[in-house]
Amino acid sequence: MIDNFLSNFQDGVYHVLHLNAYDHILFLIVLAVPYLFKDWKRVLLLITVFMLGHCMSLTLTTYDVLRVNPKLIEFLIPLTILVVALFNVFTAGKKSHGKTVGLLFFTTLFFGLIHGLGFVDTFEKMISNSENKLLALLEIGLGIEVGQIVVAFIVVFLSFLCQTIFRFSKRDWVMVISAIVVGFVLPMLIHSNFFS
Repeated sequence: MIDNFLSNFQDGVYHVLHLNAYDHILFLIVLAVPYLFKDWKRVLLLITVFMLGHCMSLTLTTYDVLRVNPKLIEFLIPLTILVVALFNVFTAGKKSHGKTVGLLFFTTLFFGLIHGLGFVDTFEKMISNSENKLLALLEIGLGIEVGQIVVAFIVVFLSFLCQTIFRFSKRDWVMVISAIVVGFVLPMLIHSNFFS
C-alpha cells in the first residue's frame, strides 16, 4: 500500500519536474512570476486550482466521460501558456491585476483541465495495474501539487532576488520572463500537428 502511494506520488512529482515535459513548468512560471513571497496564499491557491483542473480532466477521461482529439490538446496546451504570458505582459505594473482574481482562478482551472488532457495517455499507463484508480489519481495529484509548489517557490524566490537584490522593477521582471516564455511557446504552437 505504502509502496503504491510512494510510486504514484513520485510519478506526480516527476510529471511536473521532468524537463522533457517542460510545458507544465512554463505554465507555472507565467502563473507565478507576477507574485512575491507576500502573495504566497494566492500562488498556492492558483497552483492548487490548476492541479484540481488537471485531476478533473484525468477523472473524466479515466471513467470515459470525456474523449478528446490529442492533436487539439497538443495545440491548446502551448496556447494556454501563451495567453497567460501575454496577460502578464499587458498587465505588468498595472494595479488592475488584483481586480481580475476571479477571472484568473476560473481561467487557471480551465487551463488545468486542458493540461490534464495532455497527460491522459501517460496517466492511463501509470494506473493500468492499480486496483483503485481514484486513489491512484489522488496520490498522483498530491505529487503534482508538491512538484508545482517546488516550481512556484523557485519562481517566487528568483522574483524576490531579482527585484530586491538586483533592483529589477516588477514590471520589467514580469515582462522579460513572460516574453522569454512566449519565445519558448511560439515554436511549440507552430510545430503542433493540429493543422496538418
